[in-house]
Amino acid sequence: MLAMPAWGAGTAVPLLPAQDTFLDDLERRGCMYFWEQASAKTGQVRDRAVAQGKEKRRVASTAATGFGLTALCIADKRNYLPGTEIRRRVRDTLNFHANRLPHEHGFFYHFSDMETGERVWKSELSSIDTSLLLCGVLTARAYFTGDGIEAEIRQLATKIYERVDWRWMLNGGLVYSMGWKPESGFLNTRWSTYSELMMIYLLGIGSPTHPADPKTWIAFSRPYETFAGFRYISDLAPLFTHQYSHAWFDFRGKRDRYADYFANSITATRAHKAFCLSRGDPYNDDYWGVTASDSQFGYTAWGGPPMMGKVDGTVVPCAAAGSLPFLPVDCLRVLMNLRDRYPRSWGRYGYVDAFHPQAEWFDKDVLGIDQGIGVLMAENLRSGFVWETFGKNVEVGKAMKLVGFR
Repeated sequence: MLAMPAWGAGTAVPLLPAQDTFLDDLERRGCMYFWEQASAKTGQVRDRAVAQGKEKRRVASTAATGFGLTALCIADKRNYLPGTEIRRRVRDTLNFHANRLPHEHGFFYHFSDMETGERVWKSELSSIDTSLLLCGVLTARAYFTGDGIEAEIRQLATKIYERVDWRWMLNGGLVYSMGWKPESGFLNTRWSTYSELMMIYLLGIGSPTHPADPKTWIAFSRPYETFAGFRYISDLAPLFTHQYSHAWFDFRGKRDRYADYFANSITATRAHKAFCLSRGDPYNDDYWGVTASDSQFGYTAWGGPPMMGKVDGTVVPCAAAGSLPFLPVDCLRVLMNLRDRYPRSWGRYGYVDAFHPQAEWFDKDVLGIDQGIGVLMAENLRSGFVWETFGKNVEVGKAMKLVGFR
């Protein structure tokens, strides 16, 4: 087993060469997903693709496209892909979303045809998926600061963000609706309990054109979960809910009246590892992590604590990858061991979405959002690049100040 440096959870320190090489490979492969599995015409990113890369399905995910825009900024910084081609792809993606993709009050549908933009599966106009897209849009706006095509990128990104009518999605309340459908109107479910929702509220509060009232920040509940001596804010939800907003918003060293949310995600990750190990074989220090993912029996939102779904020995690599900045020692250990011990889990785009070696099952697919969270958090651990770049948007600092972060 590779020796680990002496560092604390959430502390930025130099990585060992083997660790940095591993993370660079993980990021490079993940960025290749967002390049190859996106439409060259619209920039929309496939929701999922076969791990070998030869994919014919055309369903795009708005959230995956948001991760993809951020991944392209990372790819440019790391010189994974030609810079001229990256800039054209980002410009064309933003142009399609600004001027052609169907929307209502600035919000986009969860799933669409990657070549035409047509809504598929009668999916909802999604507040969280639009927010994930906007995080990528604003990362690109802050990263590309030059003239010419980069100026176009900034103009298009600003148009996309500033036309979003956040007050409309509140639907008369103080907590956001999860979405809207043309056939039936607003969904009854709302973003009312702590989860990945922080980005929705901060993006809305920071809007220069259709701002939400800062009171919305105190309107959602923050219940506590306790497991194995760990106490932290959490809903009954998979581990990714403690990761997604943190991929862009830098909560390190900050707190509002309720919590230090970065420290909260550290504790949530520790509790999740303890939960996995409490399940016994095959989970151990080298094999743990379950979050919403594919399974042998279809897509499932499983995890814990407390137990969600039938956790059966499957491991989901993006659970640890998405928590890299929170528990770098633990997460690097499990990720590097998964790659080295189970070569069938590792391919063109990095890890398959999930696998269960004892059952001789390895997923055939990779998922855009699961690839994305690993890429972004690996880069944040290595350099803080996404946090730093996204934070250059004045709306981000404005929103965090308005809700009381200090």
